[in-house]
Amino acid sequence: MQVKIKTYKKKRKTRRIHLLLFIFLSFSLFIILTFLHKEKPLLEEEKDAQQQEVSFVLPPLEEKKEVIRRGMTLTDILKPYNLSTAEIHALIKDVKPVYDLAKIRAGQELRIFSSPQGDFFSLEYDINEENYLHIKKKEGTYGAEIKKTPYDIRVKAIWGIIEENLIFAVRDKNEGVILALNLAELFAWDIDFYADLRRGDSFKIIFEKKYLNGEFVGYENILAAEFVNQGKKSLAFHYTYPDTKSSDYFDLEGGSLRKQFLKSPIRYSRITSRFSRRRLHPIRKVYRPHYGVDYAASVGTSVQVTADGTVTFAGRRGASGRMISVRHKNRYETMYLHLRGYAAGVRKGKKVKGGQEIGYVGSSGESTGPHLDYRIKKDGRYINPLLFNPEPVKPLRAEFLDDFKKKAGSYSLCFEAPQIIFSCFSNFFIP
Repeated sequence: MQVKIKTYKKKRKTRRIHLLLFIFLSFSLFIILTFLHKEKPLLEEEKDAQQQEVSFVLPPLEEKKEVIRRGMTLTDILKPYNLSTAEIHALIKDVKPVYDLAKIRAGQELRIFSSPQGDFFSLEYDINEENYLHIKKKEGTYGAEIKKTPYDIRVKAIWGIIEENLIFAVRDKNEGVILALNLAELFAWDIDFYADLRRGDSFKIIFEKKYLNGEFVGYENILAAEFVNQGKKSLAFHYTYPDTKSSDYFDLEGGSLRKQFLKSPIRYSRITSRFSRRRLHPIRKVYRPHYGVDYAASVGTSVQVTADGTVTFAGRRGASGRMISVRHKNRYETMYLHLRGYAAGVRKGKKVKGGQEIGYVGSSGESTGPHLDYRIKKDGRYINPLLFNPEPVKPLRAEFLDDFKKKAGSYSLCFEAPQIIFSCFSNFFIP
């Protein structure tokens, strides 16, 4: 009897263990199944999200350039892009706080982007060289913003020797007329590029070229330049003040290239536009009478005043023909004789700025042919314009002199060994 009882108790204990084990396994299975059940929808949601994300990738847009012709309106241009007249008026209204589209004129270009189905997506318009207008349709309205044109600026260096003239020497280095004229403007206070150039003069230039979508679109700053004229070396270095962001050019010691007087009353760019390759030469068409310098130039060539001042006379005066006299500070006076005529607004009492157009080359008065007779007086006495060396204006600000000299010094070292100039700056492209 005792044995049976023990067996019964043992079986009972075993059943209890099995029951607990069953409950544990059941609970574990429940947890696992619940977890798996919850995970599955998440995976499906992720898959749906991925599919949804892919479905919102826009097809490639088509770009078309539209040139506005005389008599055309914005409505005429945009209607083919599935926009109604009301939608176009809404676009003009939405954009007006940013830019008034009424300013767009005939001959200007619009870049319009559309879907493969021809539906309007966005529009771009170049406001100027530095900025463009971007218009985009979004959520039933039209958003607009003015963006910076994404130019790629590359630095290049060239050097050359004058054989005929500066323009041809620069062209021989596969660069454009504008670069040559910019160089002439840079040294216009020290070198008369019309009268003073000589065969054998040389130049070295480090400058910026501007590209858009891989295509060259223009020149930016000349960063540094050296010009040797009749054995005399002139240097120019570009510097931007860190605080004001204003820029100017200085010599190696920080002296300003600007002076009270420009070297020549005829801007180099004005002359070159009037002479063919056959006729343009660096050494001729300049005569040196006792009181001044005669510049032989085509009738109508622009004449610039060489310094800030006030016009004291503009009219006819005997053998001088039509002439202009200008009074400058420090008791200087300049005179421009044998003119064909005067620039608009030039009259007695008119204030003028150095480099401003004041008249045009002619042959009035006692003249044997078209030319400009340019004269300078100091305290009422004539001085030789060719030997005149006026004082420079303000030098570089003292607090930035050390920073300037470091930068100018690196360019100057490059000028000493132009054959290895590319090692100075990694992004130079030397032909």
